[in-house]
Amino acid sequence: MTILLLMIGFITRAQIAEQEVNVRDILESVAENLPEDYDLTELIEVLNRYRKHPVNLNKTTPDELKTFVFISPLQISNFFAYLKENGNLIDVLELQSIDGFTTQTIQNLRPFITLNPATEYEKFTLRNIFHHGENDLLMRFTQIVQKQNGFTDLAGNRYLGSPERFQMRYRYNYGTIASAAIVLEKDAGEKFIGKPFDFISGHISLSKLNRIRKLVVGDYSLQFGQGLTMWSGFAFGKGPDVTSVAKKDLGLRPYASSNEYAFLRGVSATIAINEQINITPFVSYRNLDASQDTGLDGTLVQSTINQTGYHRTPAEIENRNSLSQLVYGANAQYNKNELVIGLITYHTKFSNGFVTQKPIYDKFGFTGRSLTNVGAYYNYTYKNIYFFGETGKSLHAGLAYLNGALISLSSMVSAAITYRSYPKNYHNFFNQAFAEATEAVNEKGLYTGLNIIPDKHWSFSFYGDYFQFPWLKFRVDAPSKGYEILSQAVYTPNKTFKVLARFKMENKQQNTDFDPPINFLDDVKKSSYRVEINWQLNKKWTFQNRLEVGQYQKGDVNPESGYLLAQDVDYSPMFSKITGNLRVAYFNTSGYNSRIYAYEDDVLYSFAFGMYSGKGVRTYLNLKYNLFKKLNIWARYALFIYKNVESVGSYLDEIQGNKKSEIKVQLRYQF
Repeated sequence: MTILLLMIGFITRAQIAEQEVNVRDILESVAENLPEDYDLTELIEVLNRYRKHPVNLNKTTPDELKTFVFISPLQISNFFAYLKENGNLIDVLELQSIDGFTTQTIQNLRPFITLNPATEYEKFTLRNIFHHGENDLLMRFTQIVQKQNGFTDLAGNRYLGSPERFQMRYRYNYGTIASAAIVLEKDAGEKFIGKPFDFISGHISLSKLNRIRKLVVGDYSLQFGQGLTMWSGFAFGKGPDVTSVAKKDLGLRPYASSNEYAFLRGVSATIAINEQINITPFVSYRNLDASQDTGLDGTLVQSTINQTGYHRTPAEIENRNSLSQLVYGANAQYNKNELVIGLITYHTKFSNGFVTQKPIYDKFGFTGRSLTNVGAYYNYTYKNIYFFGETGKSLHAGLAYLNGALISLSSMVSAAITYRSYPKNYHNFFNQAFAEATEAVNEKGLYTGLNIIPDKHWSFSFYGDYFQFPWLKFRVDAPSKGYEILSQAVYTPNKTFKVLARFKMENKQQNTDFDPPINFLDDVKKSSYRVEINWQLNKKWTFQNRLEVGQYQKGDVNPESGYLLAQDVDYSPMFSKITGNLRVAYFNTSGYNSRIYAYEDDVLYSFAFGMYSGKGVRTYLNLKYNLFKKLNIWARYALFIYKNVESVGSYLDEIQGNKKSEIKVQLRYQF
């Protein structure tokens, strides 16, 4: 009975051949809250760039180290405190002397760091920009093989475009000094609407220009503090590494993802006033999708913003770019020694007003055409404790806050604790703070966690999160509460073998499924048990095995359960023109409620989270072939075969029969 454990998988192996940076655990832990096919390109892109041009630890900055997902804010703070006290590093092994730097952290870092002095590549000259810049052109084609109902000649709503999805991305990078990108995308079901692609994104970015630390023209993201006041783009939530609850804000960043909602469009710059103070003014203007209606006074109004980016049906096309959004403001940040303090304020104005939705749980939702947000955040390191927090206020509405600490209790034990309080009337369109719900609103909670690493072979993680929702929610007609716990053990006796065991349980409340005279809430319990094995036969072959069992129970009704068995085989010989991997999995669940999520390998820069529901077999094959030194091609075929069903999916995505398969082809040229 074998089942999969993916360390980093084919994507990461294809790009970052030898290191074992395990971002898969983090990605899979948040899979249930991610939109389908969410673009997480930047995670791998950053590591790939640093592998080619390693970070000079003696010349690095906190912002640069924050891009490594496997380093905690406390480790970053301790690193610079060590440099301040002891001077530049002489050998990378000195990292072992820094509080909080484990053997695993150092192993993760080594492929991406150096102690060498600045090279010619890092110098900003016109000659270097033209001669030493890196160009990357990528094209990707994806299509579901079977015909979906939306592409048939329906009398009513249907997909007006063709079934293929196409993406093209060009990127230019000159180290960390200059970058430019353009992204073009057409989703499945979309047609060309007055231009070759439905979605176009691009930017030009410059850094390290004397007092102008960063400058971005075009599409960009802003990430400040703990994500309570201003955070655009993706943010990680709870994961096996308990220190991930403290966000690593990266400030101004260029945007080059295919996600069509989570960005700003305009111009922004980070300007150094002096060594301790910098400011980041920003302005953004873009059109958003919204379902609109006519208000009592005859003007257009809407209650929500559509975030999918799909423009496939007549209704979706009608809503396309129907709402304009203007955002302008500034962030000021003070940095000195171990203290960081930030202040942010910005104003958001829409072309049409928002109205309250009919459901009573939306009684305190945002209304009107404009909103002003202000916030303050901090982080401070005192000895072995990293304090962090943020307070956010939407003017004329709620005041939200969170505070926490990361504590290095010893060389083997680190702890995290966070308390959050988000009122029901806190309004913010760029809110990605740590929360149990999708948005940081109408929630209070206390999170505690421990990471224990007794030696280089064992590691343990534990966390507990208790939360309350003071006001009503969708399908929850009363104030509710719940909790989530996780425990995980990892045993790594050597570099070629690893075993992981994990237990996770979540308890929330939801309206009962019965029809009583007076409605009440039932407890909804979800639990999962996972065992994973990763072992390397030789330098060519790696095997990953996984068993996962899940259970779902609502109230006193008999529980639903399910399990997943999977075998992964990876073939990645060094210097070979062809590499690839294969998965064969069997799943058996009682239904959608007991579904199991599992990370899946995909082509370079693409991520997949398989949702295993029902009963059947899942298999896929990924191949990469190096046509030439700078030209690579990827191919993927993935197949679901369900048992005892006559159709797969629902509504416009429904497929007649018991099979759903997808093909994907990707071409990449680097020059």
